[in-house]
Amino acid sequence: MTRYILMVFAGACSFGILSTFVKLAYREGYTAAEISGTQAFTGMVVLWILLWMYQKNKAALSAREWGWLLLTGASIGFTSFVYYVSVAYIPASVAIVILMQFTWIGLLLEWCLFGKKPSLLQLITTALILTGTWLGSGLATGGTQPVSLKGLLYAGASAFLYAIYVVANSRVGKQLHPLQKSAVIMTGSTMGILLVNAAPLIASTHFDPGLLKWALFLGLFGTIIPPLLFAKGIPKVGAGISAVIMTAELPVAIVCSHMILKEPVNGWQWVGVALMLLSMLLLNAPDFRR
Repeated sequence: MTRYILMVFAGACSFGILSTFVKLAYREGYTAAEISGTQAFTGMVVLWILLWMYQKNKAALSAREWGWLLLTGASIGFTSFVYYVSVAYIPASVAIVILMQFTWIGLLLEWCLFGKKPSLLQLITTALILTGTWLGSGLATGGTQPVSLKGLLYAGASAFLYAIYVVANSRVGKQLHPLQKSAVIMTGSTMGILLVNAAPLIASTHFDPGLLKWALFLGLFGTIIPPLLFAKGIPKVGAGISAVIMTAELPVAIVCSHMILKEPVNGWQWVGVALMLLSMLLLNAPDFRR
């Protein structure tokens, strides 16, 4: 179990670095549609190539299985796009805090849809992690400027979509090899992003080597490594615990923005990061004891 927990954790860390580099891509003039679209397409192509090279015995999928996997992929594609849009309107530290609400949304979805009531330990650690996200974002010190309502709504939508992805990923395609599952899911992600951004992508004049650079980098850490790790780890760990572990994105995002973008990080933010990490250790304490 510890191995699968670390897989989910590593996938979350990969996601955590994305917002910092998306900010850098924005500085070069690229848009959320261009970044998310090329990122998803790059990941899809690489995963299908890897599947063709290394997975000889591919499982046959029914139309129903294809449909659910593509919808699962569309949810993570929409998550990335909507989150990237939110970062254009509000500070990355605020956007990541709103995104982290997928933790309790995921537990709520599991309870409402499947009757899986969260345990007391899950509720306690979720409360601690939410406290950590509040401290880690810098909101606790009251130092942030007024934020855009549109940005907050986009970030809230990304949290809801992310929770749907976590729950769906834990229940569909369990019998599939992670590479095959990830390739199909990323196909759904690409289709979803292209569907909602067809017009701006067709009209775009930014398809150049600079965009290819961002597509390769963000594709590796956003659409290749995390889906492979999540496809292997989330079904074993479960959606509820996975949703809590994946809040590792916040401390990674804060450290990354501090080191690369030189954004200031105060003492309370570091307290929030530490609280989140301790909460995750508390959640997984029974597995470590075994």
